[in-house]
Amino acid sequence: MASFDDIRLLRIHYLRGPNIWTYRPCLEVWLDLGALEDHPSNTLPGFNQRLTAWLPALIEHHCGVGERGGFLQRLEGGTWCGHVLEHIVIELLNLAGMPTGFGQTRSTSQRGVYRMVFRARDERVARVALEQGHRLIMAAINDTPFDVQAAVSRVRTEVDDQYLGPSTACIVTAATDRGIPHIRLNDGNLVQLGYGARQRRIWTAETEHTSAIAEGIASDKDLTKSLLKSCGVPIPEGQIVNSPEEAWEAALDIGLPVVVKPSDGNHGRGVTLDLRKREDIEAAYHVAYPEGSDVMVERYIPGDEHRLLVVDGKLVAAARGEVVSITGNGRNTVKELIDSQLNSDPRRGYEEEYPLEIIDVATDAKVQLELKRQELDADSVPAAGRQVVIERNGNVAVDCTDDVHPEVAYMAALAAKVVGLDIAGIDLVAQDIRKPLHEQGGAIVEVNAGPGLLMHLKPAVGAPRPVGQAIAEHLFPSTDDDRDVGRIPIVGVAGTRNTTLIARLVAWLLHLGGRHTGLACRDGLFLDRRRVQAGDCAHWESAHRLLMNQMAQAAVIENDARTILRDGLAYDRCHVGVVTDMDGCEALGEFDIREREQMTRVLRTQVDVVLDHGAAVLNAADAQVADLALLCDGSVVLYAIDGTLPVVAAHRAQDQGRAVYVRGGQVMLATGSAEQPLGALADLTFGRNAVVPDTEALLAAVGAAWAMDIAPELIAAGIKTFEPDLPAPAGARA
Repeated sequence: MASFDDIRLLRIHYLRGPNIWTYRPCLEVWLDLGALEDHPSNTLPGFNQRLTAWLPALIEHHCGVGERGGFLQRLEGGTWCGHVLEHIVIELLNLAGMPTGFGQTRSTSQRGVYRMVFRARDERVARVALEQGHRLIMAAINDTPFDVQAAVSRVRTEVDDQYLGPSTACIVTAATDRGIPHIRLNDGNLVQLGYGARQRRIWTAETEHTSAIAEGIASDKDLTKSLLKSCGVPIPEGQIVNSPEEAWEAALDIGLPVVVKPSDGNHGRGVTLDLRKREDIEAAYHVAYPEGSDVMVERYIPGDEHRLLVVDGKLVAAARGEVVSITGNGRNTVKELIDSQLNSDPRRGYEEEYPLEIIDVATDAKVQLELKRQELDADSVPAAGRQVVIERNGNVAVDCTDDVHPEVAYMAALAAKVVGLDIAGIDLVAQDIRKPLHEQGGAIVEVNAGPGLLMHLKPAVGAPRPVGQAIAEHLFPSTDDDRDVGRIPIVGVAGTRNTTLIARLVAWLLHLGGRHTGLACRDGLFLDRRRVQAGDCAHWESAHRLLMNQMAQAAVIENDARTILRDGLAYDRCHVGVVTDMDGCEALGEFDIREREQMTRVLRTQVDVVLDHGAAVLNAADAQVADLALLCDGSVVLYAIDGTLPVVAAHRAQDQGRAVYVRGGQVMLATGSAEQPLGALADLTFGRNAVVPDTEALLAAVGAAWAMDIAPELIAAGIKTFEPDLPAPAGARA
């Protein structure tokens, strides 16, 4: 069989926001099939069989057919390898735990060259998936060996390294479900929810409301206990110790049995329970010492370990721990029994997505101590039927939210309040969570800041709890009008004709309306009239900076076709989207845009993202622009110098459509048949020098300001006080 050269990947770039393909980030790949352009899938001997054997779940891909097995129909009927590569990459992402349902492949004007795109939450993950998919398709084409599991593992490793942890991801998902946008602020789990002045920040399960003082208190278990005790919260008495000998002396003072643990550890690390012998207590000291700054000896509370999640003073989830044990058979060692009876459980794994951890007896000192207490080690062979305890704590994965007694819930909320945490994981020990703690000698043993949420999201037993929704609600309380939760007003201006002037004037009018307004345009980056960066800032990076700025109460962002094609928009949705024209295709040949008609697909992106309670402001004198009105989820404001244009008349007659135009020398604001004069065009000049503006640009800015509900009187006054010339930089000579 003839061997084919590799498909050439000509260009790869990450579209970070809404773009010509989709509302979401995606990876766009330009590829050259070479000789494979003449060899669709049904002409490559054995290709389809190898591919479906390696990736059997391709049968679930509907493709354009719209039904299960749709892609396989295309494969058997003959489809080109760019399209096949798209589905391979999507399937690798699915198998790696990053479900991806969107992809497209389209030919370009150059024979054999295609643009292939797929949904990509993270650029580095997407690039690794593309790399592995590229290798896989060439192996399937040329009938060479390929390790699919290794490829999936490589992608999964990148997902684990790059994507948000499960606790952060569940909060982000809950916010997204409410229409709240998010921006990841670092490579870890620091995330901004919302834009500008309406943003809130989270770091895993900590929020910007989480007090640093409270977090410091929670990390000091001895201080935490003293504060809880002063408020009547039941706690086990304990002492800080500095040596194994002191640990034994403290145990005698407190009374056996005891618990030895680090004073500021977490996740149950270094905690040893139910200690009764001196040698066990001293050994437990050495287990606890590496896990914290001090070691604490506490009275042992009989019962089960529980973790209660408190958010904003309310109990939202609870989980119970279980003692983990194995059963001897008289043949296998302890290590072998742990692997066969415990680690084989599909709920156990090394990654954060698993509710239970893999037990490694060779490295876990706590497990080794537990075995020693039973006069065993990893190589011991327990008798048939003997129960061997492996872990007494740290396995909190059984949901018990509905069983929590109201008084227990109150005590947990009180503990969080006493420490000062808005979100807290309350560790308590109780024999029966359905009864008050004082009736059974139960106690709260720890209060944790930044608690893990996985045990509530994926309990080993019981129903998942909506903890992400509870935290999102805490940060963004629901109101009767939840439309703009987490959002500041955003105006996007797209096109080529005087778009910088339009953007600057709209920003000035928003400023006069009382909003601290950010502006990203070709004249620079501005925050409330102060230019913080000179030069062309009409691009994704500058717009993104505005949306991250906590001072910005509104934002005006100038876009052009190149920005949309290269990066996508910096915002997911906007309140007002202005499109001035469809010019500029001559400069976009590198994107395979060569005709004016193709510009509709590019600039419609600005209209596609308008919120359903927002508005598109469109140039009615350009029929191609005016036609975008049909694509807008919100309302439409048309502008044109000539108000008698048929498209303007039809728009006004339909559902009280709004329009801005000139009639009799007056700028008119029309809603249906009603008209309101804004002022004489001759009087609507800019600034002290009475600069006469471009009329179309003026009308576009007026339309955008009107769509933002700025009063007509303020619009007229704002036009006259707007200074089109930028002030000279500080220190510049006249």
